[in-house]
Amino acid sequence: MSVKFSKKGDGGFTSLRGGQRVPKSGPRPDAYGTLDEASSALGMARASARKPGTGEIILNIQKDLLLLGAELATESEDLAKFGCQITTRHVDQLELCLEELQAKVPLKNEFIYPGDALSGAAIDLARTIIRRAERKAAGLFHQKVISNPEVLRYLNRLADLLFVLARYEENSSPP
Repeated sequence: MSVKFSKKGDGGFTSLRGGQRVPKSGPRPDAYGTLDEASSALGMARASARKPGTGEIILNIQKDLLLLGAELATESEDLAKFGCQITTRHVDQLELCLEELQAKVPLKNEFIYPGDALSGAAIDLARTIIRRAERKAAGLFHQKVISNPEVLRYLNRLADLLFVLARYEENSSPP
């Protein structure tokens, strides 16, 4: 099998989904690249998950992050053409999952030091990356580069969910 190289990015530019060329260091690629980092950290967590259901939760999040990355890689005028957007339904699913996990995990009112379990530490790493993505997305939103407020709600709720999911993975009591 031979590997093919397009070499289109050699000059420091990349293409958005509508074909527009932008600098790789631009705010859109920076935001969706950050989501890719978070998904990779979540992949480590999924591969090392200890508790039932964690892997499925993470895989669903990774699918959402791919959708969200596609949305961030699409100019507003092209969104209808590609049909990729985070919606209230995505946020509602996170909230439902968060409520279910909170019923299973006693949360202590103290600072957390990630690392009690490999999977929990990977989830905490993903959470901090998601917070960075949230800051980048907020910048895009406030600069009116993106207009979907569900993006910000999704990322904020996701960080909350990942905090609780990490505690669930670290909890030594039976599920």
